[in-house]
Amino acid sequence: MINRYTVIGQPIAHSLSPVVHQLFGDLTQRKVKYTRTEATPETFESIVLDWQRSGAKGCNITAPFKELAVTVCQRMAPNAKRAGSVNTIEMHRDGALVGHNTDGAGLVADIVVNKRRVLKDSRILLLGAGGAARGVIAPLLDAGPTMLHVANRTNAKADTLASLFSDMGPVSASGYEALGDMAAFDVMINATSLSLNGEMPPLPNGLVGSQTLAYDMTYAKQDTVFMSWSRSRGADTSSGLGMLVEQAAESFFIWEGVRPKTRMVYPRLRELLS
Repeated sequence: MINRYTVIGQPIAHSLSPVVHQLFGDLTQRKVKYTRTEATPETFESIVLDWQRSGAKGCNITAPFKELAVTVCQRMAPNAKRAGSVNTIEMHRDGALVGHNTDGAGLVADIVVNKRRVLKDSRILLLGAGGAARGVIAPLLDAGPTMLHVANRTNAKADTLASLFSDMGPVSASGYEALGDMAAFDVMINATSLSLNGEMPPLPNGLVGSQTLAYDMTYAKQDTVFMSWSRSRGADTSSGLGMLVEQAAESFFIWEGVRPKTRMVYPRLRELLS
């Protein structure tokens, strides 16, 4: 029996998730088939339900549907409930759609384990206040930073997001225009979708220093504009390829009950992106 999964988003043709999960299947000797599915806000719910009715075991959710996915789930894991954002749906044997969010665990694992950056006592800037940002705030705060600042084009949306997690640690918020008064951050994470369109948020130069890790949650064959801008100002940079792999491993564990060794898939992915 082959267990079937898909990733649902818009756009979705660029996604490497099928490659990652097929490699995970090979590594763990699990028979899986993983595809891509394009959706719109109007078709999203019906696509998820049709996928469930077809006998599939689950799906991943990517931009721009992570917040919308909450509305189709009958049950929520604590990480997804807290975030108000779902990137993994488990099609449970009792018929329920169970929402999870593995983004934050994947991001922290990539930064701490793969990039060997210490998040404890660090100053973190998170750009964006959508579903991608929602999914990573709790794990970032759990890592023990001295400051986590959320900046967004719409100040009110950043304030709302920060207030939802204010009980977990030192989280603050502002619009982009207020960032000019801030010193350089240790870690700066782009959780907006602007990189998909070759754009980036309006950022002042002073946010980046030689100690800064500028991390773009998007991945592509070339550096994103955000990465190029940050590197030209002295920062170390990273795409979201590692986050993709690490969060996928968490999803795979939810579905298949085994956690693959992620280091085995990076050479193949880098080859595909080269």
